[in-house]
Amino acid sequence: MVSSKGDYRRQYAITYTLQNMLIVLGGLPGVGKTPIARAFSKAASAVHVRIDSIEQAICQSGVTVVSLDDAGYRAAYAVAEDNLLLGHIVVADSVNPLPITRAAWLDVARRAGTRVIEVEIRCSDQAEHRRRVEQRLTDGEQTGPVWSEVLGRDYRAWPTATLVIDTANTTIDEAVTNLRVTIGSLGP
Repeated sequence: MVSSKGDYRRQYAITYTLQNMLIVLGGLPGVGKTPIARAFSKAASAVHVRIDSIEQAICQSGVTVVSLDDAGYRAAYAVAEDNLLLGHIVVADSVNPLPITRAAWLDVARRAGTRVIEVEIRCSDQAEHRRRVEQRLTDGEQTGPVWSEVLGRDYRAWPTATLVIDTANTTIDEAVTNLRVTIGSLGP
């Protein structure tokens, strides 16, 4: 619920700025991408496209694929582009570890004629990051790497990220606020 006219105007301005925009989140498994993506998507009425969900569905379908990574990302690119062309805000939630996957998201935004915001999510507290990875597996999440796989993952630096959020010292609400403020500062 909006508490004042000023809050309503700020909320409206941010929502207006966000129309037809691709927000690409990336970071290692367990850093907090999905909670941030869900909270932001709910607040902004955005479409949340999560690679893990797509890959799990492909796996459960029984389709034999050489690489779930490629299949999942390709499906996500198509779903994101369809929704951007409909004028929706899309939040892409994936590890997005390599320049090639990041470039593919930029291509989606280009084809849809929309802006893209790249956001890298990190957790600088290694003990907390490990706890989160291990907690996901004990919470019944059906897929996900173990800690040694997270450490061994090929994840390249992301120099073009518009925003970097460190979840070691940032709550989900603070991360969503930081993202909204960053987007608002970029103008229409």
